[in-house]
Amino acid sequence: MQEDTRFGLDKKARLLGPVRLDSGAEFAPVDIAYETYGALNADKSNAILICHALTGDQYVASTHPMTGKDGWWTRMVGAGKPIDPARHCIISINVMGSCMGSSGPASIDPTTGAAYAMAFPVITIPDMVRAQALLLDHLGIETLEAVVGGSMGGMQALSWAALYPERVKSAVVIASTARHSAQNIAFHEVGRQAIMADPRWNNGAYYGDEAPSSGLAVARMAAHITYLSEAGLTEKFGRRLQNRDAKSFGFDADFQVESYLRYQGLSFVDRFDANSYLYITRAMDYFDLAEPHDGVLAKAFAGTKTRFCLISFDSDWLYPTAESRRIVHALNAAGAAVSFVELSSPFGHDAFLLEAPEMNRIVDGFLRAGEQS
Repeated sequence: MQEDTRFGLDKKARLLGPVRLDSGAEFAPVDIAYETYGALNADKSNAILICHALTGDQYVASTHPMTGKDGWWTRMVGAGKPIDPARHCIISINVMGSCMGSSGPASIDPTTGAAYAMAFPVITIPDMVRAQALLLDHLGIETLEAVVGGSMGGMQALSWAALYPERVKSAVVIASTARHSAQNIAFHEVGRQAIMADPRWNNGAYYGDEAPSSGLAVARMAAHITYLSEAGLTEKFGRRLQNRDAKSFGFDADFQVESYLRYQGLSFVDRFDANSYLYITRAMDYFDLAEPHDGVLAKAFAGTKTRFCLISFDSDWLYPTAESRRIVHALNAAGAAVSFVELSSPFGHDAFLLEAPEMNRIVDGFLRAGEQS
């Protein structure tokens, strides 16, 4: 049988669409960059969609082409892991608005031959999901065994269950929320203002010139603080000095934590686009799953047959456990099947990306239960 070239690593599809956006606009054509691992079974019932976070991408379990590092979730996805290509056909998609091959502000506008820049439409999390649905149509996948995601990926998983309940058997939502809080929006606004205050940003028209790397680095530094916990920072860095025996009485990176944040900022600018950062953070800030349903979150899941598994971490102050409980209460009110657990971790929001055997055990058990039902 001839190999289906739609499946495999480093794939890209141009789809005629259009994607109907929450803003009222339509976007077409739409490029979707993605990867697949494993193969579809005979009845195409083993597909699992992995949704990535703000700065993630489609390289969930393969080598990143720009950094040379392993995929961002190899602790969860791979041979012998909870999401295993021997059992599942795994699809990971670079979200619309991002910069790793899917349509975004750095993409070329076919009508002008130049980068969209700030002419790219403002999008939402549901818009990203609608674009993903177009790709699954292209791949011939009608139903997903599960949608799995942490952080912004969890927002996508919730949106999938709300927009396409008949296509989603199970949803795993980790360290996430059904709406962005004022505090979340405030941190993102600091990052956006840092980018836009960089003179090299040039109202977004910097393609072909020097990128606003200083502003993007500061944005990344500010955001990275929210991914950690005070206990984790204290344990890892404390007030220890960086490569010196005494304070410099200047403004170099005296402390280890300062050096760490500077490294995080500088390494980020080599792989991410500043305009994409603006667009994706705006999409996250607009996210409020209850808003289209008279502000009642339970209505978003009315009549759903999807099974849900929610996981939070006790040190996550970006999306604290209270946000997961709010989703669980709404799912209970909607009569949905839902399981929930709060795990203990010193690593804050980033815990879902780090070594977490208990999280893996829960996800594995939840997915296997779904396979047997």
